[in-house]
Amino acid sequence: MLSLKLPRLFSIDQVPQVFHEQGILFGYRHPQSSATACILSLFQMTNETLNIWTHLLPFWFFVWRFVTALYVIDVQNDSYSWPLLVYMSTSCVYPFASSCAHTFSSMSKNARHICFFLDYGAVNLFSLGSAIAYCAYSFPDTLVCTTFRDYYMTLAVLNTIISTGLSCYSRFLELHKPRLCKMLRVLAFAYPYTWDSLPILYRVFLFPGESPQNEVTLYHQKHVVMTLLASFFYSAHLPERLAPGFFDYVGECVVALLPLPSSRGGLHPCDAATEGRPGQGEKQLFRKFSRCWPRSQSPAVPRVCDPGYAHADGSHTSGQDSEEGMAHGQRQGPVFPSDSRSHTSVPHLQPRQHNLFLSCSVSDA
Repeated sequence: MLSLKLPRLFSIDQVPQVFHEQGILFGYRHPQSSATACILSLFQMTNETLNIWTHLLPFWFFVWRFVTALYVIDVQNDSYSWPLLVYMSTSCVYPFASSCAHTFSSMSKNARHICFFLDYGAVNLFSLGSAIAYCAYSFPDTLVCTTFRDYYMTLAVLNTIISTGLSCYSRFLELHKPRLCKMLRVLAFAYPYTWDSLPILYRVFLFPGESPQNEVTLYHQKHVVMTLLASFFYSAHLPERLAPGFFDYVGECVVALLPLPSSRGGLHPCDAATEGRPGQGEKQLFRKFSRCWPRSQSPAVPRVCDPGYAHADGSHTSGQDSEEGMAHGQRQGPVFPSDSRSHTSVPHLQPRQHNLFLSCSVSDA
């Protein structure tokens, strides 16, 4: 009969200092493990097992949702869905890279650094994917034609590059300057998150009247709270620092577990609208997604500051005329000659409703 021999585990005194984790006394893998031993450790209780699985399981969930989205969306012709697909792809890359980093980080000192370099890059790539989705779908009306909107994506890309470099550099300070290392790493992740989330924070907390008060608003509020809690636990090394040796097999996986309850609504922006409603399949969900976010904001079409509309005959309706027409029940859809859907009206849209929050109400179903 075949027997599977699991790798031996070590205490903190038996591994080099570069592998030490504050408050974790036992459960370390061999500092020169083979790739096979690293994979076998997935099925062994080590101080990285839960950390690996809390990233690996969400990866498969996000892949399933991404593949489903590709199945129901005409990717080649529907350019309006591209930012969403970019965001969903980064949602898959990030947990996969993190699970691989924690799995193979015990192969050697250099391998450990390389693994976490890739991990930090994936985290910042996910941050950039979030910025792309926010920029395409969630900018408040009052910020659309501003300098902030013009430079939002440029600075998001710059933040991604700087944050990746800063977080990777912090690894070289772990042994000699651990406090500075932790401060730089937290700053490297906190600043891009804050910048990328400004449109959402503006809508949810500063001016909540601009967005419909529905379940997605609650999802975003919970996500912000959970992210702040995870940042606190990560930077303070809690709870393992309070009771060294007691949380050897849990440790930093608490940081990965905290955002999970609020991440359910983050992948598909209209999920909250169909939550708990039987018979709402993926096609219906994306049909609602298309209706919630007007086609006038397709990435292929530039934003227009004038609240009025251009008509197919070349005439132009000003914002005031549009409001008067709306008062009499007359709705004229926008026309965009550069878009493949030109000369197609969108009768259910009203003027200046071009940046609805990342959801639609249940009544739109």
